[in-house]
Amino acid sequence: MINRSDVLQAKRRISGYVRHTPLLRGGTAAAPLWLKCEFMQHTGVFKARGAFNRLLAARERGELDPGVGVVAASGGNAGLANAYAAAALGVPATVFVPESAPRLKVERLLGYGATVRQVGTEYADAFAAATQFVEQSGALFCHAYDQLEIAAGAGTVAEEILRDEPGIDTIIVAVGGGGLYAGVAAAAEGRARIVAVEPSTIPTLHAALAAGHPVDVAVSGVAADSLGARQVGGIAFAMASRVPPASVLVDDAAIVAARSRLWSDYRIPAEYGAAAAFAALTSGAYVPREGEQVAVIVCGANTDPCTLEEGPGAGITPGVRLN
Repeated sequence: MINRSDVLQAKRRISGYVRHTPLLRGGTAAAPLWLKCEFMQHTGVFKARGAFNRLLAARERGELDPGVGVVAASGGNAGLANAYAAAALGVPATVFVPESAPRLKVERLLGYGATVRQVGTEYADAFAAATQFVEQSGALFCHAYDQLEIAAGAGTVAEEILRDEPGIDTIIVAVGGGGLYAGVAAAAEGRARIVAVEPSTIPTLHAALAAGHPVDVAVSGVAADSLGARQVGGIAFAMASRVPPASVLVDDAAIVAARSRLWSDYRIPAEYGAAAAFAALTSGAYVPREGEQVAVIVCGANTDPCTLEEGPGAGITPGVRLN
């Protein structure tokens, strides 16, 4: 089980290794809105926080062998974060990604000095190959989302949000495997409500809450490269069982439109998965109460900039009006 104490410990540990990212004010006086610019984090994604927490904690315990380093399975972003953290700490990284991983992410992995192995068509295939590699090599395994240190590191995003704006009532976060959601929910417990947003084509948390336990879901849609876990993690499900979030689904059209709005209104180059949380507002899937102060985590920007002008927002009824 993850608690705020785990997040605070992570915050102390990773201080100096990660950026305190900006909280951008938007919305209106009647409907305040903040955008947590986590796409400005090292590697362009929040996952650097969990990667550093995992590696630094392992080094403290003497578990990080500089000869074999770390291994991760990823749709791309977790691999980038772990490759970057490993390079910063001077240890090798091997990253398994599906063959469908965006070329941009594979090229950046290589740029960080990681050994990249492309296996299968989904994250689950890369995960199976990575676990086998760990058994053979003895490398430190860094899960993309379902390790306490990974989730606790991610939760430091919420600590920054609520430190910068203590009056925020609600934090909206995208869910794939659930590491970011679990950490944010633990950090904000008793202080802010959590809205957990998923693509309707990959409803891992939504399906788990309906079934009463994590279940496999099909993986498809525009956000599959970053939110494409087949099943929500155990840490995230336990957190959702303890403090149920508002669970919201958005379709691909809403995600594409929200991504376009982030670019046209704010010049934020969000990837599709990172736009999913904002899509809850722009599509009207989540409508804040009058006076509710809402923060949206824009969690990643590892995307092809040539695609940012696609998907006009016309036809999507906004839940909030932007400046």
